[in-house]
Amino acid sequence: MTIDEQQEQEQQEAKLYFSRNLLEWYHGQKRDLPWRRHRNPYYIWISEIMLQQTRVDTVIPYFNRFIERFPTVESLADAPEEDVLKCWEGLGYYSRARNLQHAAKQVKDEYGGQVPDDRDAVFSLKGVGPYTAGAILSIAFNRPEPAVDGNVMRVLSRYFLIEDDIAKGPTRIKMERLAAELIPEGEASHFNQALMELGALICTPKSPRCLPCPVMEHCSARLAGCETSLPVKTKAKPPRPEERLAALIEGRGGHAGRVLIRQRPSSGLLARMWELPHWPAPPAEGGASAALLPETAAQDRLRRSLLQAGIFARPEGHWMAAEHTFSHIVWTLQVYRCREEEAPALPLAAEGRVPYGAASSPADPGSASASGLADPAAAADYAASSAAGTSPGVYNAGLTASVPADLFAEEPAPAERFADGGGNPEDAGAVRWINRGDMANYAFPNVFLKLLNAYFDEQEGKSDN
Repeated sequence: MTIDEQQEQEQQEAKLYFSRNLLEWYHGQKRDLPWRRHRNPYYIWISEIMLQQTRVDTVIPYFNRFIERFPTVESLADAPEEDVLKCWEGLGYYSRARNLQHAAKQVKDEYGGQVPDDRDAVFSLKGVGPYTAGAILSIAFNRPEPAVDGNVMRVLSRYFLIEDDIAKGPTRIKMERLAAELIPEGEASHFNQALMELGALICTPKSPRCLPCPVMEHCSARLAGCETSLPVKTKAKPPRPEERLAALIEGRGGHAGRVLIRQRPSSGLLARMWELPHWPAPPAEGGASAALLPETAAQDRLRRSLLQAGIFARPEGHWMAAEHTFSHIVWTLQVYRCREEEAPALPLAAEGRVPYGAASSPADPGSASASGLADPAAAADYAASSAAGTSPGVYNAGLTASVPADLFAEEPAPAERFADGGGNPEDAGAVRWINRGDMANYAFPNVFLKLLNAYFDEQEGKSDN
């Protein structure tokens, strides 16, 4: 027997040992997870989407609520998007929820509401990549398809001493081929779950638990003493930090006890979700962090941004800071408490003798609407008088329409209309005045959910004293 033949034989023995011992361990040690109690491909699909970049313990209550609210593909496909986002609220990565609903509509329209067991059909579903497709096909239908995620690549890198960069496409393809070879005949469902389980519980990113590992004996990385240095992975570019000024606007008059929220544009980052109004903070002098921007300068910039958005409110002081991390950016929100103010009197139109741009009086105190444009001269007068500490005009029960963007033309960097500049810049979005009970009707990114709950907790604490 040649050296190459001997090495090949040893490799095959290591593979057989791995598959046999891993399955035996899984059947005795697997966790009781709600999506493992059945083979419903829809439920397995939901769980796999939720588990992406999210801990199992976090996902379990979300999964249970989601399948209770949307028990079938058809119920998810037919639901209002707002309901789906609300049910997903707090999980993050909201594009996953939108893609999931889009794919549910595909399944309903093209496959009669039944998740297909054909590889090409599953791959055609929006938001379904190689890992998710492999997980659905193997776990739900016992198809011998690999399901390779970060956990699996870590296990395979260590066991077979693979030093290729797992962040690169060719390495993933290599791992998928290897994982497919390891699947015992007729055991795809259990084996792929066992591989994921080993990565989650034993072969963890830091401080792997080698002693209780069922495949420790033939783990090449452990034998070489380099298990903690694998897998090799190129570090991603760190997210870019960005300071922002946010307004927590407390209502007065008919809006007393409520705060103002706005809806984001219909496309782009966090599309159609609700938030507190916020804008980028200008840099402090000398290029220092915007967090160090003098209080008066920060409030002045925030006030101007509010006016450009047609919102009449006066910042009254810094309330708190909060942070929200995306894959490419980190928002640090400096949140200022603001008070809704009187709007300027607007010139009357010849027809109907009503103010140009005046909002109709809504019956619902939580709603706010505007039509037309606020008069530039009136808005400019308002800005000037506000700077002087006076506020002429009449009280505005709703919101005025947007102040034209050139109102503050002297500003070197006028505030953006929306938080990230994405989506359609002409899409002004909706605004609402809400109390705590109203929060159940709107989907918020996690950072704004926490801010609003903190504010209402604070208000309820004051009322109890």
